[in-house]
Amino acid sequence: MFIQTESTPNPATLKFLPGQTVLEAGTADFPNADTAKKSPLAGRIFAVEGVSGVFLGNDFVTVTKSEEVDWDHVKPAILGAIMEHFQSGAAAIEGESQAAHAEHDGPDAEIVGQIKDLLDTRVRPAVAQDGGDITFHGFERGVVYLHMQGACAGCPSSTLTLKMGIENLLKHYIPEVTEVRPVAV
Repeated sequence: MFIQTESTPNPATLKFLPGQTVLEAGTADFPNADTAKKSPLAGRIFAVEGVSGVFLGNDFVTVTKSEEVDWDHVKPAILGAIMEHFQSGAAAIEGESQAAHAEHDGPDAEIVGQIKDLLDTRVRPAVAQDGGDITFHGFERGVVYLHMQGACAGCPSSTLTLKMGIENLLKHYIPEVTEVRPVAV
């Protein structure tokens, strides 16, 4: 098995590409080891000293390291953990699959549908290339609330991505959108 790595805009995060499907659908964010109990893959990666976050996508694993360690020291161990996981045949996440985004009804249902469609078709593929994801968390009085995950969480350019990229895109296509704000989950 050959696992490729790619740098991301976040210097504390690397994207690992195992060459096979990681998650069949959706994404999974594990901001710390305590949240990784249902994921054998994330658990193996968190066992590497210096790992502070794991994010699973369709065909990639994004790993964030703590400031105290260098990539030269932790990267080989992370590669080993990912390889061990795939050789074991275990699922990336045990039990049920990731829940789908909740449907929104009410007076803004049509606008929310347009926002989600733009996020899914134009924003998420670009963000996934950088080893992250973005999830919709609400729309209220013209403000769209989004959550950045994976390499995008804590990235120095994430505010710029939200404000200049995503906000401008949404405002262009949906006049009811006046602002985009990040949310912490």
